[in-house]
Amino acid sequence: MQISSRRLGYTPAMQDERESVIVTCLVEAFSDLMDADPDAFRTKFRKMAAEPFAFYRGSACLFYADVAGRRDRWADERTSRVWIQGDLHAENFGTYMDGAGILIFDVNDFDEAFVGHFTWDLQRFAASVALMCWQKALSDEEIRTLIETFVRTYIDQVRWFTEVEDDASFSLNLETARGAVRTALQSARLSTRSQMLNHMTTVDDNDRRFRDLPGVRRLDEAERDKVTEAFARYLETIPTTKRFRGIAYDVKDVIGKSGMGIGSAGLPAYTVLIEGFNQALDNDAVLSMKQGNVAAPSRVVDDSEVSAYFSHHGHRTAVSQRALQAHADPLLGYTDIDGVGFVVSEISPYEADLGWAELTEPDELAEVIEQLGRAVAKVHCVSDSDSDQTLVDFQTEDAIVAVIGDHADEFVDDMVSFGLEYAAIVRDDHRHFVEAFRGGRIPGVTST
Repeated sequence: MQISSRRLGYTPAMQDERESVIVTCLVEAFSDLMDADPDAFRTKFRKMAAEPFAFYRGSACLFYADVAGRRDRWADERTSRVWIQGDLHAENFGTYMDGAGILIFDVNDFDEAFVGHFTWDLQRFAASVALMCWQKALSDEEIRTLIETFVRTYIDQVRWFTEVEDDASFSLNLETARGAVRTALQSARLSTRSQMLNHMTTVDDNDRRFRDLPGVRRLDEAERDKVTEAFARYLETIPTTKRFRGIAYDVKDVIGKSGMGIGSAGLPAYTVLIEGFNQALDNDAVLSMKQGNVAAPSRVVDDSEVSAYFSHHGHRTAVSQRALQAHADPLLGYTDIDGVGFVVSEISPYEADLGWAELTEPDELAEVIEQLGRAVAKVHCVSDSDSDQTLVDFQTEDAIVAVIGDHADEFVDDMVSFGLEYAAIVRDDHRHFVEAFRGGRIPGVTST
């Protein structure tokens, strides 16, 4: 099957110019972080160079630059202005313990969350499925069927939300999940807080402190004071209904870290150890305090009300997560250091990811992707009861059902076609990126 990219405005005649488009987009998105930590971005770019899917994960800014100018017939006054995850790809799902103490499988990364077209999440996920399954050597027809399964299940679940009063009654948990999703939940269930604490910390003088592991940076007194003062400000951002859980919040130890992953390269971060539910050392909690990044969708959303709504990117990340989760992390909040926003959340021992490498057959993949369609519908339609956002003042499910109407087949076809077409573009973009990187044509970062 010959895949055409003309629909996205990218023709073969433009291929010689595509490298400069890719490089310009990456530099505009990351130049400040590149300047601050070029080594982190060298690592990021090497990981992105490994395969098309890894490149796609690290180049959300390019995706939005491409889709922003594309006509979206499904985006009206409401559906162009809903909470979206912002970087929805196959590997941004996993398990977590929700605020009610239930193990949930759901979307698990909100660093790029923002207000935008609901279709952007679906399109980004559809292309990720096409890329991942192409690397598994599945045919275009098999990939088409998998994307269609995702989109039809998404529509079905959104419609379900219009018919029930308690949106939060749905979740993928140990009772409702199947196959590899349930396996991930069972794996998370076997984890313990003490195991995580023993890996990250040691008991010294009858109390816990962080181990000096690779990547850990000890703080001098001045920097530690800044972090502890920021932590004290963070406590005021936890919703009142979630603050009084018996946690003392007393800081025991603080270390510095720098993000070296595909998504967090160059972002300064701290890890904070606090006393937990009681004085037993096995109940201590570990929190991440990470500098908020500029959300990729925010680069193309021209809405002054939205941009003015957030104090900083740490604030945006926390508010967005509460808007997108039914029972958000009780320790989720935000703060600032030297005027720069940071998001604060618990590092949970109950996190487990899907074993995508073990899923190779279409029927195995379909079982998982069908459930992910329901999970995406949930984050679009369900808001945490403690969400303090006022940007989206309507029921998202009603808006989506109204815009799709009786045109579900056309909607599905649009999402499927986009996924296949854009995956083909990404595979070519990956080649351009690798050649630019190894040729030293990305300003601020060299390949050696």
